Amino acid sequence: MGNRQTQVSEGRAGTDTVTSAEPRGGNGTRWTRGTLFLFNLALADASWLLALPFLVQYHLDSVNWTLGRPLCTAVRLLYHSYFYLSIFFVTCVSVERYVAIVHPLRAVALLGRRQACVLCVAIWAATLAFSSPVAQMTELQRCPAANHTNRTICTLYVMLEDPRESLPFSLCWSFAGFLLPLAAIAYCCVRSVLEVRRRRGLCNGRGRHLTRLLSAALVLFALLYLPYHLTRNAAVAVRALYPRNPEAWQPASLAFALEMCVCSLNSCVNPLFSCFVGRRFRREFWGAFARLCRCASKLSSSETLRDGTREAEDRAPAAVCATTAVWAESGEGGGAPAQMRPGEGACSRLPDGALAHSRPGVTHRNC
Repeated sequence: MGNRQTQVSEGRAGTDTVTSAEPRGGNGTRWTRGTLFLFNLALADASWLLALPFLVQYHLDSVNWTLGRPLCTAVRLLYHSYFYLSIFFVTCVSVERYVAIVHPLRAVALLGRRQACVLCVAIWAATLAFSSPVAQMTELQRCPAANHTNRTICTLYVMLEDPRESLPFSLCWSFAGFLLPLAAIAYCCVRSVLEVRRRRGLCNGRGRHLTRLLSAALVLFALLYLPYHLTRNAAVAVRALYPRNPEAWQPASLAFALEMCVCSLNSCVNPLFSCFVGRRFRREFWGAFARLCRCASKLSSSETLRDGTREAEDRAPAAVCATTAVWAESGEGGGAPAQMRPGEGACSRLPDGALAHSRPGVTHRNC
């Protein structure tokens, strides 16, 4: 019975651990769809911050890459992937708000929490997979410097002299990674605003809050992503139109380089977008850290319980023989205490069947 109680205790501790490990808010509720999308948006920004120190060192060293081709490829791939991951998850936030406003009764069926988790995984996998050509088009080039020394340039695919691969790649990503999300965000924003105005009951603080969120997503696209895609495609198209005139490339290349710097601020804008617009995200995100701390304490207490159980099982024979009086049969209807044989200490093991020969009515401490 003691082992059974131990198993039940361990089972409860394990169940509490698994339950606590799930993404939950401060009050123990599971993360909502919007919180999942905003968390993945923050995760995408964090992936870009991993590559940022290498680019800072690259530009401080007079645009001279000294870290080898693998790191050069990884940095360029991270930048491209992070850029479109941000676009996709901002789009997901807008679609989630649209479903909650326009189709509130079918919100769970159209976009439940499980579908949101699957969608997040699919976005990460698809973006990284379709960004893989960036790794193939990234090159290290030797260029003469002003002090008559050679510099190693970590070339972005947009700056390649031969645009036969970079032009189709840039156009495809501009359509699938920018125009389609932009159309989706604009549609969701307009439909949601019209629905909020139609329902006079929603013309309160919550309705205005949802309208601000969708409008902020649309403004984010207009200010950051549209100029970037225009200048990038222009830089690649100029190389295709004037393949033997590098001087004609300079204005478009300079404009694209400036837009890259502006779009790098996206990693600063997205946290503001999440914090100022997603109030529930702040509450649930920081609540999850509190639950992780409680989860760690439960894990340590569970380990302590297991260690104590093992020690109790090791001491069980000694406790049984020290606290149990073994009665031997002495005929029908009674018995007398059995005499301890010479050489047996107080901690000798019970013989087989000892509990079966105990006097009726005697309760043993190990039962």
